[in-house]
Amino acid sequence: MLGPLTIPNPVMTASGCAANGAELHRFFDVSTLGAFVTKTVLADPRAGRGTPRMAETASGMLNSIGLQGPGIDAFVEKDLAWLMSAGARVIVSIGGNDPREFATVANRLAESPAFDACVGVEVNISCPNVANRGLVFACDPAATTEVVDRVRTQVPPGIPILVKLSPDVTDIVAIARAAVHAGADGLTMINTLLGLEIDTLTMRPALAGLTGGLSGPAVRPVALRAVWQVYAAMQAGDVPARPIVGVGGVRTGRDALGFLAAGATAVQVGTAIFNDPHAPVRVRDELAEELRARGLASPADAVGLAHRRIPEPRS
Repeated sequence: MLGPLTIPNPVMTASGCAANGAELHRFFDVSTLGAFVTKTVLADPRAGRGTPRMAETASGMLNSIGLQGPGIDAFVEKDLAWLMSAGARVIVSIGGNDPREFATVANRLAESPAFDACVGVEVNISCPNVANRGLVFACDPAATTEVVDRVRTQVPPGIPILVKLSPDVTDIVAIARAAVHAGADGLTMINTLLGLEIDTLTMRPALAGLTGGLSGPAVRPVALRAVWQVYAAMQAGDVPARPIVGVGGVRTGRDALGFLAAGATAVQVGTAIFNDPHAPVRVRDELAEELRARGLASPADAVGLAHRRIPEPRS
């Protein structure tokens, strides 16, 4: 369960790592996933940032794509319509340069003929690879509140809003609290971390945009920490309880199980897709086996389990 949404399994794609469905569908039926999360879409077409805009790092990668995309009108006409024809459960990731643009995108999405395929909206307030770092609304509770509040007025009741949070903050619990109070039905944690790589052959930054978003196995402990902290705050009553979607470095079913134990209800698979297009369905099947091996009847039985098994400190 993700708020009002029931999905058949807890594994999704992560936004930006599988385009908008058709590319991944060549490898497996995207309708078999818990949900397919689209690339973040803005109101207008965007070319993205200059090249090079991807670089490999130790246990991960940096990307500085810059939210390249066709704009919401072309997206709903082509990409969302195709996903609906494929029978996919779609969570559309939306972005904006300001709170009004977020609302505009949400409105056009909700009014589109293919909106029936949409089972949720992921509000990307935390992308770290845009040119203006001031656009990272997830760094400020007031900005988070304004964006989520505006989107909530445009998304029909019964369609859950998931707010995607950034790890590049001092207190992620405060941002989570603001998002939930503004109307978020769930939280996605985490987006990529802001990073930089130096090409020591040229002695220049590896990315044309200098910094980019770090993803992959290197960020998994950070993502687990964020999920753990927010879930603990929910259990303590400091944040109203909402489902959490864990994302960051999930490569295996065991990785996914760790996120569930930390407090996530579902997970997203992202960077692993680049070298293994079958990763989402493989993780789904491996997670099911990991649960069976531990005598857990369903993913829900694993959610938050690690909080109830905190080891006693050793003297």
